[in-house]
Amino acid sequence: MELAPNLEELTMEETRLQPSFRVDLRTRFSEKEYNKFVKLNTVNDWSQLSWKDVGRPFEVKSFAKEKKEWEQKNNEPLPAHTSWTMFNKSFHDWFVKDVPTEMDRSKKEFMNSLKKFKLNETKSALGEMVRIHLWNYAHRVEDGIWDPRGKRALFEGLDVQKPKILFLGAAEGYEAMQLSAMYPGGEIVMVDYDPFCKDTRFGDFPESYPFLGTNPQTGGHKVYYKSDFEIDYIVEDIRKLPFGNDFDIVISVGLLEHFPDELKSEVVDWHRKFLKPSGYIIMTTPRVQLRSKIYYEIMADVMNHTYRELMTIEQMGLYMYENGLDILKHGYIKVHNGVIARAK
Repeated sequence: MELAPNLEELTMEETRLQPSFRVDLRTRFSEKEYNKFVKLNTVNDWSQLSWKDVGRPFEVKSFAKEKKEWEQKNNEPLPAHTSWTMFNKSFHDWFVKDVPTEMDRSKKEFMNSLKKFKLNETKSALGEMVRIHLWNYAHRVEDGIWDPRGKRALFEGLDVQKPKILFLGAAEGYEAMQLSAMYPGGEIVMVDYDPFCKDTRFGDFPESYPFLGTNPQTGGHKVYYKSDFEIDYIVEDIRKLPFGNDFDIVISVGLLEHFPDELKSEVVDWHRKFLKPSGYIIMTTPRVQLRSKIYYEIMADVMNHTYRELMTIEQMGLYMYENGLDILKHGYIKVHNGVIARAK
């Protein structure tokens, strides 16, 4: 991800579009603006909810062409590790696109295909044009994937100092770095069993991306960068990690929804087993909403290499509550649900 040279000149309270993403250092906003990107604590009593009340998650059933071709060729289901390798490479290819350039290119290709009167070529070019425009809106314009303002609102108020953070299924590690900026001076352990995540998704994360955090000397705002954080990145299966209950925060982003119900309790246990008695579990999952359903349909070739669900915050929280967690804070941000909990 190459950055524009003027990114270092970004000032507090400013947001700016870059070719591949948006940066956002805004801290001041009205209540109306706040409610556009975060809504917290909508459930008063989790013990009063039942699955009859909340229904089941929405299972995404449109899969990537790459997955379907592999399964047809090999006559067996795509193995989980292979599916994540495919997804990580596909997703990263989109993260590093120069989006304005790609939008111009896709438009030209579509117009050229119309002139040739070739239906299949035109359909393919139209699909590519729609996908790049949707990606531009979701990731650059709305900043819905990284979502710094929503994540900061969800993460604020934790009673930790210099926390030790464990990120399960870390990918590029964005959320752990945001947490470490808000609660500085600790250390991060990132875990993913795909080496591509460590070497490329995290390795290529832009060094000049600004994380808005806290200045421990003044209590005011301070901007941090990737190089400011103490990070150890481990390539390993979560089930084989050697740690005990060593961490102040255990976080996962978009992990729970990739497991069917019979395995969700195990996923919750992965978080609990590494947590200090007073520590926090932070989990997010994609929200079920019309635009998310449309997004995962149109972006299936980019996103859908494995089992995936879209949930309401009530469904996500109920999985965690029924598996022995005390929910302290919950809500939804732009495209994700978020829950902060402790082990009971």
